[in-house]
Amino acid sequence: MKVLWLCNVVLPMAAGQFHMEASNKEGWVSGLADTVLRDRRGNAIQLTVAFPVPDRKSLDGLEVCSKTVQAGGAVLACYGFLEDIYNAEVYDPALEGRMKEITDQVQPDIVHCFGTEYPHTLAMCRSFPRKDRLLLGLQGLCTLYARGYYADIPEKVIRSVTLRDLLRRDSLVQQQQKFALRGNMERESIALAGNVTGRTAWDRESAGLWNPQAEYFHMNETLRPEFYGPVWSGEDCIPHSIFISQGDYPLKGLHYMLCAMPKILEKYPDARVYVAGSSLVEYRTLKQKLKISAYGKYLRRLIRENGLGDRILFLGRLNAEQMRDRYLKSSLFVCCSALENSPNSLGEAMLLGMPCVSADVGGISSIFTHGEDGILYEGHRLEDKDENTNNNIGYDSGKRLQYISNSLAEAVLEIWGQPGQMRIYCRNARKHAEITHNKDANYHRMLDIYASIYSESKEQ
Repeated sequence: MKVLWLCNVVLPMAAGQFHMEASNKEGWVSGLADTVLRDRRGNAIQLTVAFPVPDRKSLDGLEVCSKTVQAGGAVLACYGFLEDIYNAEVYDPALEGRMKEITDQVQPDIVHCFGTEYPHTLAMCRSFPRKDRLLLGLQGLCTLYARGYYADIPEKVIRSVTLRDLLRRDSLVQQQQKFALRGNMERESIALAGNVTGRTAWDRESAGLWNPQAEYFHMNETLRPEFYGPVWSGEDCIPHSIFISQGDYPLKGLHYMLCAMPKILEKYPDARVYVAGSSLVEYRTLKQKLKISAYGKYLRRLIRENGLGDRILFLGRLNAEQMRDRYLKSSLFVCCSALENSPNSLGEAMLLGMPCVSADVGGISSIFTHGEDGILYEGHRLEDKDENTNNNIGYDSGKRLQYISNSLAEAVLEIWGQPGQMRIYCRNARKHAEITHNKDANYHRMLDIYASIYSESKEQ
């Protein structure tokens, strides 16, 4: 069986061939590819991988370039195709020709697209004629992320624009609009695909609304290999340290955490928050002042007003090993996003067996059980928004922000205040994640899905 994977980033094993740096994103896809290649005699799969490349230099001046790499004890065929990955909201019709060129050469029995958030997925869904052999893997859902993007921040902040925002055409309003445009492409992709995979009740419901005829297959994700094996220990972590895996735009909800901190500090004055990623709030040099965004200025204001100057630490970009080590050093993982499907960061924390608190939003309750794996608190509500305009309907974002932040603070205080129960949560979370993110089970589930699609399509 010939299977073509359409990925969002260059696989690390192929980066050198295309004169690119290996990406830390979606490392689990590379691990899955390695498994497929090592088991090629058992699975009878001839795998080819395609991914976007931002400039022709890496493609030897072409728009589509084929190269081979040694991986998993086998030769893997890789196709790089030209795409403007920095403006993912812009659809380039030329991508359809590039996808057709690849599929004409590969002649795949199944095309598996990993994610719906980039134009190349829509181009593949438009150009590949066998929709019954097209499998689209749901990751995030841009359509719904656009609706929840502002995450209860004040209207004044939403409408504000810094010099950086103006020059980059990247204000908060424009950021939200970009998600909405990507959501339009996403819905068309799902409407065209004959098959989709997902892993939560939330993404299943959404896929069913956008394409009732598509076959939905449940398939959990395998995490990055660095997170299998190590186990969190309370004795080895920094007391009352909170880890957040991302906070660089409103949807990730860092502002909820900043508003929750005063209440947490009343009980635990040594509490600190560690945030992976570059700092949005640096404002010492002229260059930093010119580069700050409206959301960064808002976070600075919250830090100043809540007296958090030495309580919030940005860690810069972290690779998988550095992320794992930070989890293990922290006394609590918090997912404070306004909306998520099934965040791998939460799965990683659970797999390490560390204490977890999360907003009860999107599909999170499908992978994290309140009162067993940790604590879910009430988060952002999409139902308070107009689905078509994204406008508030009788919605007081200020009150809602305070309510959610208080709920978050109470959840943190509760889990730290019950060390015995917290240890039970940790054991349960690890056991749960070992099932959800079981590498062998997820791999064989994928093979079963491929076999089902292939056999059914042959009968048509």
